Amino acid sequence: MATNVNVRIDNPSESGMEHYVGLEHLDADSLKIRRWGTPDDVEATKLMFKKGDIIFGRRRAYQRKLGVAEFDGICSAHAMVLRAKLEVVLPEFLPFFMQSDLFMSRAVEISVGSLSPTINWKTMAVQEFVLPCKDEQLKIVQLLSQFELQAERYNEALVKLNKLKASLAQAEFVDSDVPAVPLNQLCTKSGIQIGPFGAQLHSYDYVNDGVPVVMPADMTNGKVVLDRIARVSEAKVSELKQHKVRQGDILLPRRGELDRRAWISEVEEGWLCGTGSIRLRVADGVNPRGVFYALSMATTVSWLKANAVGTTMLNLNSKIVASIPIKLPHSERLDDVVNALDDLDFSERELTSRRQAASVMRSQLLDRLWGE
Repeated sequence: MATNVNVRIDNPSESGMEHYVGLEHLDADSLKIRRWGTPDDVEATKLMFKKGDIIFGRRRAYQRKLGVAEFDGICSAHAMVLRAKLEVVLPEFLPFFMQSDLFMSRAVEISVGSLSPTINWKTMAVQEFVLPCKDEQLKIVQLLSQFELQAERYNEALVKLNKLKASLAQAEFVDSDVPAVPLNQLCTKSGIQIGPFGAQLHSYDYVNDGVPVVMPADMTNGKVVLDRIARVSEAKVSELKQHKVRQGDILLPRRGELDRRAWISEVEEGWLCGTGSIRLRVADGVNPRGVFYALSMATTVSWLKANAVGTTMLNLNSKIVASIPIKLPHSERLDDVVNALDDLDFSERELTSRRQAASVMRSQLLDRLWGE
């Protein structure tokens, strides 16, 4: 049903192409290629592809990376460039079929190697699948294309929304003429609290059922994520009551990935700030969401990385955190800015939820069409 197009390019910068697509540019379970580099970015042998070809990640196939090219270019040699055989399959149908669990499971099964399993084309070429006739293929393409179009519209809306949000935040928290003040001027007297150290919280203090403890790894997209959260007993929380969090607190990591943040909502009230985390509590009269947005800016992350201590792993302490320069608009304007950013955050969550729902529906349809 497909031909492996193996046109090798030994000198990418001399290929005459404008686009380079690596595996890092392909999104899992999406046929749309949204990112790319240039041939000048890479060296060593690459593969040439043409508009309409399928770029399929043959290394680590379990990542489910494949995209349909909308332009000519070169791609990673860790991919296969596949072209539909017109007498067997519609070019528009083949990529949808390759997204199915039936095909992807077979691709994983025939991969060889442990650290970086890779597909050999000779092995892939002899795999047999049952395909519908071309009339049925066309009907399937028409149906699945609607899901693909819907998902892409959600993606485009999210991109525009995030650009608007970033532009507003940049204008108000970075580019404004308001003088910056150190963070400690915006916090309560004991508002900057380093989480408990090892001497206060041991591994044997953790229990299966208890009060959640927020670690840096639990901070995702500005929220606390419960996937693998640790817990301690109520008695231990009482012993460490100075580390309890309440609604409106902000958590930062003390080391490692300094771009993580978490806003404490009503749900997390009474939980514990964990080892490796820093709890911030702003003073009365200061809009805590404004401080949270200011701390989430890329410029703040860059400042933290530049001023953190350590080489192997960057670390923060109370003195460094207290000195973070923060720009906040005047109170009335800040309230309006925060309300606008909160509304944009809500819209982002809604769009993301709808995109995920559309993706689930498409996956279920693919399973019904090609379920074994």
